[in-house]
Amino acid sequence: MNKPVCFIDTESDGKLRVQQSALQILQQIQQPVVVVAVVGLYRTGKSYLMNCLAGKQKGFALGSTVESKTKGIWMWCLPHPTKSGTTLVLLDTEGLGDMDKGDQRHDINIFCLAVLLSSTLIYNSRGTIDSKTVEELQCVTELAECIKVKSSDEDADNSRDFVKFFPNFIWAVRDFTLELKIDGKDITEDQYLEFALKLKDVLGHLAKMYVDTISSGAVPCVENAVIAMAKIENEAAVKEGLEVYQSEMEKLKNSFPLELKDLTSKHQHVGSMATQSFMKRSFRDTDGNNLKSLEEKISKLFDGYQCQNKQASKRRSEDLLSSLSAPMMEKLKHGFYARPGGYDLFCKDLEDIKNKYNSQANKEFMAEEVLEEFLKQKSVDSKAILQADMQLTEKEKKIKAERQLVLDTDLKKFRAAVVEDPIT
Repeated sequence: MNKPVCFIDTESDGKLRVQQSALQILQQIQQPVVVVAVVGLYRTGKSYLMNCLAGKQKGFALGSTVESKTKGIWMWCLPHPTKSGTTLVLLDTEGLGDMDKGDQRHDINIFCLAVLLSSTLIYNSRGTIDSKTVEELQCVTELAECIKVKSSDEDADNSRDFVKFFPNFIWAVRDFTLELKIDGKDITEDQYLEFALKLKDVLGHLAKMYVDTISSGAVPCVENAVIAMAKIENEAAVKEGLEVYQSEMEKLKNSFPLELKDLTSKHQHVGSMATQSFMKRSFRDTDGNNLKSLEEKISKLFDGYQCQNKQASKRRSEDLLSSLSAPMMEKLKHGFYARPGGYDLFCKDLEDIKNKYNSQANKEFMAEEVLEEFLKQKSVDSKAILQADMQLTEKEKKIKAERQLVLDTDLKKFRAAVVEDPIT
């Protein structure tokens, strides 16, 4: 064939019709055929791509306006460039999503014919593969309604059988300007496709919902399916975000206690990681309620980690204070301070403990609270020692006064005796 011919066109009533001239060409082919079909949104360069596959600069009609150029399905039969004795059949299809046409059912029919007739199916798109690009493949989710693998009317899951008949699939991404790298490492085109799709289970769940609905005899409702999928995906996104937060914060527990500013800084960093994880998985969280739910759950978890960090600081402060006050506790146990002047000795030892503790526990944010509690407990001992010291001091003064009185009395007697009986 010197040029493409119209293979399948659309009649005035909207029905598809096979051109007899194209059938005659196919009937004349006696060799094995390799059928390559291209599908995709209108005005994305499908015809140009097929001309490149044909190795020709001209062939399939090219358009330079926003209006779709190709109508129906066009065919071009050529010798296979690498397989001798084989004919290459190129099928250029009408672009999907043509605003002028505005018939989604027509798009689905064109897509289904491309799937059924081809041995290799090329999906043509531009730019990067994102959620919008995946959503544009909505026709895929409706294939189960339009194509039956078996003639039996049995209600069965024929997805595995369907895969057997599905053509080889190639996703041609045009005008792609990004570097093929993930985490700084070079990747292949296939790895990029897997990366773009691996976090988006929505399409698979959505297809299952549609198939289940169709199998039950009900009419699929896109809005209900999307709402249900959004709920499932967003709940999973919240769960994944929490798992990211908990995983990182649990590692941090081995370093407790931390200063409050360090703990808060880590919480903010890990919280940002959790939010990023949520955003990658979330689907149509338009009101932000699911993100708010994640933030509230993270806040509660952080309160728990703050409490654990506080307890760790308190335990370490108490252990330090217990070690420093051990000698004083031994003195209390053996009544060392139960003597006149014992209160002054007790106060001196207590002051030494405070100075050493403040020097060694200056980074513990619970240090001051633990010291206040310790001093509160020791105030009972302090009052008892002070009272005992005052009593002992008063008793000692009394004894001293009595001794002085006896001494004075004896001295007077001695003097009187000397006066009455002078030494001669």
